[in-house]
Amino acid sequence: MTVVVSGFEPFGGDATNPSWETAQLLAERAEELVGDRVVAVRRPATVAGAGPALDGVVREHDPEVVVALGLAGGAERVRLERVAVNVRDARIPDNAGAQPVDVPVVPGAPVGHWSTLPLKASLVAAREAGVPVEVSGTAGTYVCNDVFYALMHHWGSVPGRRAGFVHVPDAGAVPVEDQVTAVAAVVRQALRGAPEPRVAAGTES
Repeated sequence: MTVVVSGFEPFGGDATNPSWETAQLLAERAEELVGDRVVAVRRPATVAGAGPALDGVVREHDPEVVVALGLAGGAERVRLERVAVNVRDARIPDNAGAQPVDVPVVPGAPVGHWSTLPLKASLVAAREAGVPVEVSGTAGTYVCNDVFYALMHHWGSVPGRRAGFVHVPDAGAVPVEDQVTAVAAVVRQALRGAPEPRVAAGTES
């Protein structure tokens, strides 16, 4: 089986991006951590380029599992994203200077798309490995959500494929090695088609 895991280039003046570091390390240790081939993709941190970069690799490799990663600055846990929404509402410009406000990711498409990753099973597995992790109800309205929505719109309904998005925090909050452990848990659960346990993962607000 083949897995595609993607991360972003640095943005906002940062020298590195833990989402890309995590994707790279997971690909390098794929046999050890997931037992299957992992292709790592580095996406530009731009609205115009991020989705097409991932889309091209998915078309090339026809993977069974696709996990897109992004950085959630200020987060304290790895966040397994539940839903992508069809809106671009950028608080700051992307790396190309674009700052779309209140426009759809895909005109005329549904308002949202659900992740098809086994989020609850992944939550349990990552927690058992000692990684702080949570299920999140919002991927934002910036480039991360943009990639997530486009991924699910184009590839989310392909039979036999599981796809979704995971936000990772800064390495100071959760070390990259632990981020790799969490994403590997997500990939393993997706590859084996894990059933979802009845575990509460909602939030109070």
